[in-house]
Amino acid sequence: MKGKEAKVSPLRIKLAPEPTRSPPMAYSPAWCSKRYESVYERDEHWLDRPRVDVFITQPAYSRICLHAMSDLDNEVGGALTGRWCQDAITGSQFIVVDAALPARHTRYGSTFLTFTTDSLLAFQQEIEASHPGKLIVGWYHTHPGMGVFLSGYDTWLHEHFFPETYQTALVIEPRSGQAGFFIRQPDGFLDARRYYGFYELNGLNGASIIGWHNLIQREDPDE
Repeated sequence: MKGKEAKVSPLRIKLAPEPTRSPPMAYSPAWCSKRYESVYERDEHWLDRPRVDVFITQPAYSRICLHAMSDLDNEVGGALTGRWCQDAITGSQFIVVDAALPARHTRYGSTFLTFTTDSLLAFQQEIEASHPGKLIVGWYHTHPGMGVFLSGYDTWLHEHFFPETYQTALVIEPRSGQAGFFIRQPDGFLDARRYYGFYELNGLNGASIIGWHNLIQREDPDE
């Protein structure tokens, strides 16, 4: 969230260092990643492109999955932290998710999850203590038994608490092992029903650990 101070507010609270107007230049790690696509991305009639590409490290993915499986009856969630960059060759933007911070103070139930001021303050404190210099690049939450989509409240929360153009929303359906990233398009539009895949950054031995079976691995991410 934007803001100079950590103020109690229903809409704004400082979660990370103020982002720069433009992302720093870097080289995309696509060359050492595996690309997973959603069925929507393979639909030739769906031409909408995401504002950013999403890369996720294996430790961050594992942390998300462990948290998602911790309660199969109620929604759980948290923040995604990492880097926002612009590719030095193509000029395209991307984010790298290298940590997941489970929300410790929430109001939740079988069909809803609400971040409280305490949970947002806890995100800020954990970033300052353990992930200095990193940004909140998005958030995640589960939909046990409901599917992968953004509800009306999810969309409201995303627009008001995660308004930066690069911030993404990850929805996980832990019972069926499905998930997807909801990413703004270049014009700012957010489709609440169609989700994107992501790039898995290779581990030490290059083996994939992705278990979300609704996403399809593409053999060559540059195709």
